[in-house]
Amino acid sequence: MTDPRLGGGLLAAVQRLRTGSGVIVRHYHLPEQQRAALLRDVRRICRRRGHFVFWAGNERQAIRCHADGFHSRSGPAGRSKLPRSAPVHDVTELAQAKRKGAQMILVSPLYATASHPGARPMGMTRFRRIAMHSGRAAIIVLGGMTAARGRMQDKRIVHGWAGISAYR
Repeated sequence: MTDPRLGGGLLAAVQRLRTGSGVIVRHYHLPEQQRAALLRDVRRICRRRGHFVFWAGNERQAIRCHADGFHSRSGPAGRSKLPRSAPVHDVTELAQAKRKGAQMILVSPLYATASHPGARPMGMTRFRRIAMHSGRAAIIVLGGMTAARGRMQDKRIVHGWAGISAYR
């Protein structure tokens, strides 16, 4: 997940990702044209390293930027031309993400995180409740994740993990 806190280290962080990883370009604070330029820079690295790149926003913007998919909780439900991911913090948001056709569910915050100071981590009980109702969607965990915490995840339930601070 891109974030302004990565500063000038963003592209280096993308270079360090394991082959087959993905990047969701957020940087919501940037005007759309600047964010699209950032996505192009990230996409160049992603193509060389076998990663995918998603645009945080609507599908039309993602298509215009040549992203591999889009990350959004809003917008029309049903089939999309591109793969979709969605943020989920509880079972209500999970139901909404499934109705919208999200193939990838980003569940957070599993642990305390600097991204959402003061947010209550969901813990394993709430996480498992969400995961057991996820259907065929790939589960990605985030929120206070580190490489060590990522390795501890049950691979039968969790497809992968995401982070921001973990890549600084």
